[in-house]
Amino acid sequence: MAAILRATLSSIAASHSTINASLSQSQRFTLNAGGFCRGLASKSSQQTATKSPFNSNLLRILHNEIDYLCAYAPPQRIAATFNEFTVEDHPAEQWVTLKRKFQDDEDIKIEATMFDGSIPVAPKSGDESNEDVRLHISLLVDIWKKGGRDSLEFVCSAWPDSLEVQNVYIFKREGLQPSQPYMGPNIKNLNNKLQDGVYEFLESRGIDGELSAFLHNYMMNKDKTELIRWLRRIKSFIEE
Repeated sequence: MAAILRATLSSIAASHSTINASLSQSQRFTLNAGGFCRGLASKSSQQTATKSPFNSNLLRILHNEIDYLCAYAPPQRIAATFNEFTVEDHPAEQWVTLKRKFQDDEDIKIEATMFDGSIPVAPKSGDESNEDVRLHISLLVDIWKKGGRDSLEFVCSAWPDSLEVQNVYIFKREGLQPSQPYMGPNIKNLNNKLQDGVYEFLESRGIDGELSAFLHNYMMNKDKTELIRWLRRIKSFIEE
């Protein structure tokens, strides 16, 4: 990801929460999660540790953990599209890219992090023992027109049920980019009409609360996938 993404998203307030948003019927699915788990675990039983007892013990623990996750908390099939957006996953990385075209002259790219924070949610009345949280995803929305040298960028927060815009600014696609570009005021500090105009601009391009709900479902699944992949890579390193 571009350095500007790392620089801007690091300043966004964090969040998180469990959601049950239904996936749109327009989504296509490409990756069979069961196959992913089988692929990761298939070699586990074929290799017996012949090194130190410490290695053998850790390998056994890793093997059991992978088997448990695949059996009781397996990732589901991953959506390749959402509405007009195509989804590009980045295996072993903490972000995904969504792309689409709008009308005849606009290209839109969204870079979304995995869950990068949370805020507490007040417990329901009579159930103060269980504190819930709202999960947070950071988005960088990049919109540019054909032949244009600049793009319009939006720094956003994706909550389980809503999208919140933080900043909007012009990004130079060509030439030298300022090291610390002026990103404008926080959208919340603008007058209501201007705020509404910004949200309507994004909503007309499919960037809204429905997209946020999809991303939360997607990242919950990616979190499971990446955890299993991470365990498998550690196990493979020790087995070498």
